[in-house]
Amino acid sequence: MLPNSEACDRNKAPILGVLKEVFADTRIVLEIGCGTGQHAVYFARNLPHLTWLPSDKPGAIQWIEQRLKQEGPDNIDAPVELDVRNQPWGIDVDGIFSANTLHIMSWPEVEEFFRGVGSTLRRPGTLCVYGPFRYDGAFTSTSNSRFDQSLRAQDSKMGVRDFEAVDALAAAQGLSLLEDIPMPANNQTLVWRRERV
Repeated sequence: MLPNSEACDRNKAPILGVLKEVFADTRIVLEIGCGTGQHAVYFARNLPHLTWLPSDKPGAIQWIEQRLKQEGPDNIDAPVELDVRNQPWGIDVDGIFSANTLHIMSWPEVEEFFRGVGSTLRRPGTLCVYGPFRYDGAFTSTSNSRFDQSLRAQDSKMGVRDFEAVDALAAAQGLSLLEDIPMPANNQTLVWRRERV
């Protein structure tokens, strides 16, 4: 039986509403940290104009492989093993998506995430990141503060990231913030765009 994330089921429709707009002219989307593969299958099925390329850490793609055998639409590629720390990624895409990953990475890994985005994303290209963030050092909700505490209790390297810090990493890679969209459950969808030179 395939694993099922209730959070994926809850947030997939609101996220899709954003992706339909920001990936309207996109051809290939790399998903970083595909997990159970629920997002990959759902988004690929509902965005038939593009090719969805799921990825996850080495040794962590077995669930998406099984899900694709059972549910995968034609426009989703076989998953690739990708560790954000191993540069360059060797992939060429015009869209990148990641959900609920930056807060479970260490900060050096977050830095490598954006470095990899910088070398992977074409011009024009769009980066879309979903998850909780802090603003001016403050949490957007009490629940996000508690979530941050629980993450740091598991591993001191994890935690809800500061929007200003990740936006600076994106800017260093030639990406400009296009939208910061409030989402259900005190999350955000951040959309950056790299324009033509």
